Amino acid sequence: MASQTEENYLKSLFNLANEKGEVNISELASQMQVSMPTVNSMVKTLQKNGWLIYEKYKPVTLTPEGKKDAALVIRKHRLTEMFLVNKMGFGWEEVHEIAEQVEHIHAPKFFERMDEMMGFPTIDPHGSPIPDKLGRIQEINYLSLSDCKAGQLVKLAGLTNSSTEFLEFLNGRNLSLGTELTIRSKEAYDQSIVVSYLNHNSETLSEKVCEKLLVKVME
Repeated sequence: MASQTEENYLKSLFNLANEKGEVNISELASQMQVSMPTVNSMVKTLQKNGWLIYEKYKPVTLTPEGKKDAALVIRKHRLTEMFLVNKMGFGWEEVHEIAEQVEHIHAPKFFERMDEMMGFPTIDPHGSPIPDKLGRIQEINYLSLSDCKAGQLVKLAGLTNSSTEFLEFLNGRNLSLGTELTIRSKEAYDQSIVVSYLNHNSETLSEKVCEKLLVKVME
């Protein structure tokens, strides 16, 4: 059974992995906010426990077991976030820190019951896919709002950033998952986009914001 610290490393490795599944040690140290010697020590521990493939001076790669265990931690986190929003009335900007603590509980039946009570959701409150009980993740391919064109009707389906600050920014503009947006225009100079939705007839969103909004184009 992984310790809380080991689970945090597994989760970070899973999230940082590039298309080849590789993670640079320096990037992991930055993500975990620890020194290189500390990371190197943990990497060796994870390798010893069968979660990691490590060769000196090369990027590290999660083993199949490491990927599965990391995905199961993420599953507990995202299920908890969904439960807090759907069953307890928390705002989507309030749930991350609580889920960070709950994700380390080792009680499979607890999370299975949570899953059942919600009707087996496939995404969390921020639109990210929830891994299944075997650690499998159904990836969802959405477009970034910044890649869309004037005249399109889209639905907000996910986020690439779920920081409290960004979620509060969206709250202030009545933007939430499921909101349908009509793209009125796109500024060639700075790539900002003007959208209309609900009672907002002309809301300007910067390129920085648009890149973080994942949408589904409505047919």
